[in-house]
Amino acid sequence: MPPLKDPLLPADDDARILARALLSKARHASLAVTDAETGTPGISLIAFGLDPEGMPMTLISGLAPHLAALRAHPLAAVMVGTPGDRGDPLVHPRLMIRVKASLVPRTAPEHAALRAHWLAIHPKAKLYVDFADFVFARLMPVSALLNGGFGRAWRLTPTDLLKG
Repeated sequence: MPPLKDPLLPADDDARILARALLSKARHASLAVTDAETGTPGISLIAFGLDPEGMPMTLISGLAPHLAALRAHPLAAVMVGTPGDRGDPLVHPRLMIRVKASLVPRTAPEHAALRAHWLAIHPKAKLYVDFADFVFARLMPVSALLNGGFGRAWRLTPTDLLKG
């Protein structure tokens, strides 16, 4: 039996533009992690944004189970994309990114710049961004799958997602 043809297309300019638009507009995302205690999958809704270089990032409380999960197992996945007001939600574009989380300590030289940038896109975070248990996590892309709607799906690389 011949091997099955990959149903996903290689990235092209249209896919890159759509993926980058989804990333730049997203202010929340779903984060899939591996639970630190049980090794089972878990998923959380997170605040989301891009750092000044276009790298996906989030701000996480130490009380959140997904922070412990990322510390124990930094490989995770993020999904962005919001269904429109009309039609089947599955025909609206969405992007799933496999990531490796990298926590940014408060003592890191870039912390102040990340804080200022985050507050520019998430102003309500001013209420808690300086709490001692909160930490920024960069979500470095490993690979991605873009579903642009029915019959439109692409495989993307980290380079395809970052500012070009």
